[in-house]
Amino acid sequence: MDQKRKNNLKKKIFIKTFGCQMNEYDSNRILDITKKINYFPTKKKAEADCYIINTCHIREKATEKVFHDVGRVKKEYKNKKKPILIITGCVAQAEGDLILKKDNYVDAVIGPQSYQSINKIIRDIENKKTQHNITNFETVKKFDELKLINNNNSKVSSFLTIQEGCDKFCKFCVVPYTRGSEYSRNFEDVLNEADELISKGTREIILLGQNVNAYNDKNNKRLSDIIYSLQKKKDLLRIRYYTSHPKDMTKDLIEAHKECSKLMPLLHLPVQSGSDKILKEMNRKHNIKEYLKTINILKEKNSRIEFASDFIIAYPGEKQEDFNQTYNLMEKVKFINSYSFIFSPRPGTPASDMKRVDEKLAKKRLIIFQKLAENIKMNYKKKLVNKIAKVLFENKMTKEKDKYFGRDEYQNPVIVCSKKNITGQEKKVLIKKFSQNTIYGELISSDNFLAA
Repeated sequence: MDQKRKNNLKKKIFIKTFGCQMNEYDSNRILDITKKINYFPTKKKAEADCYIINTCHIREKATEKVFHDVGRVKKEYKNKKKPILIITGCVAQAEGDLILKKDNYVDAVIGPQSYQSINKIIRDIENKKTQHNITNFETVKKFDELKLINNNNSKVSSFLTIQEGCDKFCKFCVVPYTRGSEYSRNFEDVLNEADELISKGTREIILLGQNVNAYNDKNNKRLSDIIYSLQKKKDLLRIRYYTSHPKDMTKDLIEAHKECSKLMPLLHLPVQSGSDKILKEMNRKHNIKEYLKTINILKEKNSRIEFASDFIIAYPGEKQEDFNQTYNLMEKVKFINSYSFIFSPRPGTPASDMKRVDEKLAKKRLIIFQKLAENIKMNYKKKLVNKIAKVLFENKMTKEKDKYFGRDEYQNPVIVCSKKNITGQEKKVLIKKFSQNTIYGELISSDNFLAA
């Protein structure tokens, strides 16, 4: 069979994705790109011609876990034709040389700023060329090429990357070393991709960036400009953005939380610690007084707004007083959702060489903190019962007859029964009960609306 005919045969690609929402967006875009060379997605990894592991360096012992995943692929394909195996994402960026040196079963490593080159790499591997390590920071080139390829995501709720990289250099964070410096996509390109998504059925767009509210394109367009423009899109129902930095909550963005009805009233605003001393050690560039001022201004602008946050417990140097201040901040703000973890060092970051808090004490503090966080969350959910919420339904549940899954304005998972297909529709739901992770309700048709 000649090479041209061979290249035109349809092949299958499987992607295993770890980590943040941006990795999920990247994986979807890789699938869009590889369709150009006749690779089409499969959910059956055993039949894949190309197997991609899209990695996250936030995971503890992330590099070790990559090698474990490679080992599992070897076992799965032991008696089959070997797939093209590519490692992408932040671990590929940080540890690409080590991965290729340690395991020749891996055909290529591609950093998150270089996956626009994946088609050429796959063709080279098909032609029996050597291993590839593509980990240059080519953000501008990446987005210039991506805008020429349609985003074929047809989900009701879709991610849209508008910004990558970070210039904050928090001492615990690996992002500046794996995603590079801050880069904002062209404003018009963002809106064009949003239009593509909306035309394919997206009703909620989640704007993504490692430091999303630092968005500032070459024409000085800000995140607020994107939000105001999306607000005008007729068929778009909801707008969200992740992940923001407290230092970049500008006046124009705060005002958008008052003016834009489609901007959902839940803001994920990572604080990391309630102690000014620890925040300074982390190089977070904000203090608690400033953080609380931002919270209060947002509440004044929009009385319905609620907050979620991230916390690192037992950061190096954390004393009992520092932990108490973090605990008190949780009590004061009453975050309705939070993500808390014991400090875990990331190789290559300044904090990785710092003396760690005793492991038993760290675990004890985390348990105490998470118990408080869970109580606050449960008390919040209790107040939702017998109230009405707006829910955007994302899909019919495959294992449950006539049950549909959606999320309310505060990202709470909601399940209802319906004989009619309500996917992609925003409906009023009477909240009846809740579990630790899910809310259960009934569809209502009444026009009387009391927001939960």
